[in-house]
Amino acid sequence: MSDALSRSRTAEPALGDVEARPVDTAPDPAAGPDAAAGPDAGPLRRRRRRFSPLVLALQVAVAVAFVGGWEVLSRAGVLDPFFFSSPSAIGERVWTWLTTGEIYDDLLITLQEAFYGLVIGAVLGLVVGFTLARVRLLAAVLDPYVKALNAIPRVVLAPIFLLWFGLGIWSKVAFAVTLVFFIVFFNTYQGVREVDRVLVDNSRMLGATESQLIRHVFLPSALSWIFSSLHVSVGFAIVGAVVGEYLGSASGIGYVIAQAEGTFDTTGVFAGIAVLSVFVILVDLLVNRVERHLLRWRPEPSHGDAV
Repeated sequence: MSDALSRSRTAEPALGDVEARPVDTAPDPAAGPDAAAGPDAGPLRRRRRRFSPLVLALQVAVAVAFVGGWEVLSRAGVLDPFFFSSPSAIGERVWTWLTTGEIYDDLLITLQEAFYGLVIGAVLGLVVGFTLARVRLLAAVLDPYVKALNAIPRVVLAPIFLLWFGLGIWSKVAFAVTLVFFIVFFNTYQGVREVDRVLVDNSRMLGATESQLIRHVFLPSALSWIFSSLHVSVGFAIVGAVVGEYLGSASGIGYVIAQAEGTFDTTGVFAGIAVLSVFVILVDLLVNRVERHLLRWRPEPSHGDAV
């Protein structure tokens, strides 16, 4: 497997042939948070504060241009409302769902399935990733099996899970777990394997046990890889839950979208997609905040592309 793929945060690395590279140096706690961020932290923070309103304004402008253009083209008859609906009709449908409470039960079920799938898949990925990264023989033995399992198209597993777990939430949870697990696993494995060997050897010379190495060396060093995978995993957990509901369910947002599609209700399909999109953005913001809190000890990047 190429070096480029093995160094990607979301790519599949080869088990057992990963080379370590230096990681960020831990800051001096006595020097304070600004010193911990490095000499370029001040200019970078000021640059971020200067660009953030501009980025937010541009993001809002893109959304207004897209939604406004869609609405204008729909009202002008360029886009057929039967196939494309319109933002005003979609907003009206979402508002009706929210004010009448019609969508809450389905949304709660989808969130529950996605949450269980995310938690179970992330925990399994972390445990297996840490284990294989620390036991090279086991990683070499399981290497072809992990790659073979990862190569299976997930959608073909949905009917099997429906047979095994029925139409309830657990067939969707199992489907979401298969999507989340490999993302977290490969990132955790790569993050642990790339911890600086000098740092590990020095910690062992100072008498650190394996549990202390995991807690104070490997886990902090791999956190950036783990959170990178969680950003992607949130979306995949939602996808797993919704696709599972779409293929066979009696409730959930995927079921609502499938019912709307069955009656050629394009507005209902887009409204369900809009509700899911807003939820994914909110969850991603929450993950960002947790990541910033847990990785506040890391130095700021020294290159000037931080916006």
